[in-house]
Amino acid sequence: VAWTSRWDHYLRSSDASVSNIHWFAIVNSLLIVLMLSLLIAMILLRALHRDLTRYNLAALEGDDLPLDETGWKVVHGDVFRRPSGATALAVYVGTGTQLLGMASVTLLFALLGFLSPAQRGGLMTALLLLYICMGFLGGFTTARMYKMFFACRSWLAILWTGLWLPGKVFVVFFGLNLMLWHKGASSAVPFETLLSLVGLWFFVSIPLVFIGAVTGYRLERATHPKPVNEIPRGVPPRPGSCLVEPFVVYLGAGAVSFGAAYVELYFILSSLWLNRFYYVFGFFAVVFVTLCISCAEVSVVLAYLQLCREDYHWWWRAFLSPASTGLYLLGYSAYYLITSLNMHSVPSLVLYFSYMSILSYLLAVLCGTVGFLSTWTFLRIIYENLRVD
Repeated sequence: VAWTSRWDHYLRSSDASVSNIHWFAIVNSLLIVLMLSLLIAMILLRALHRDLTRYNLAALEGDDLPLDETGWKVVHGDVFRRPSGATALAVYVGTGTQLLGMASVTLLFALLGFLSPAQRGGLMTALLLLYICMGFLGGFTTARMYKMFFACRSWLAILWTGLWLPGKVFVVFFGLNLMLWHKGASSAVPFETLLSLVGLWFFVSIPLVFIGAVTGYRLERATHPKPVNEIPRGVPPRPGSCLVEPFVVYLGAGAVSFGAAYVELYFILSSLWLNRFYYVFGFFAVVFVTLCISCAEVSVVLAYLQLCREDYHWWWRAFLSPASTGLYLLGYSAYYLITSLNMHSVPSLVLYFSYMSILSYLLAVLCGTVGFLSTWTFLRIIYENLRVD
């Protein structure tokens, strides 16, 4: 049996209903992405193309837009205005880029057969090492965004990139480990291992973050397609419908993104909490890609509709809309606990929800980063093709 296909026997010999569920997950994800892609195509090929043609024709003929003209064109001088909390946004996007690189490379290694499902802890070791190595990418992204926002350097923002997310995870993990030590549990991580993790964090990961930041700061500042007006434009009041309220928009966007991956979550959680092997990395790769595509497409559509209402405060919404997928993962974990697990003791419940909260937070940052970068790229493209007198 070839090394790369050593787990195919289990896939072929598994219960037919389980295989059918995996295929249902793939079809479900692809259908959601297909519908979103059709919606994107309708916007780009019809509404957006029509708007660009009308705006550019008026600019070439030297005609001013009608006084009652509305839409995304009229906010071209404010759409790239620096948002409030720009430093925090740069840190989050830098950290999310680091997570995205870690997840992508880990999944690639799993597809190539380098990660054995039988080796408990091998996947976690690979994730930790790759997250540390991807510190260069996180620091580079944060530096590029900060320089774009402020036209200067800030090493404090880079330090936050190296400390913010790992610090939160370590504090929760250390608190849970103290509880396990107190209970005398064999699953408690030895103190020497914790010291090794802290050493890798401070002496490998954070230096790589700063090396990436130095590289990013040395590059020329990223310029906007259109100059920003000195005086901010007023934002029209929102329509009376509750459907345009930010909280409702976030929940709707998260539901669509979560719908592309929720079926496969059962098997992933079973491998985490029921000690079952998870070996169908091909299925997981397809679900992961469709999740990223759905996050990108949902964020792009919502940003376009928001700009059509002349609301140019899109920066944080482009991040938070797909990031709400993490809330659905946390809710699904509660459903999974009720239906599939037999946990009743308080320490077990604390462990379960603490670890699932960490996973939900990581997923939220990753999905938010994918949505933000996709929206930022989309807006740069459409405003680069817009003629303005």
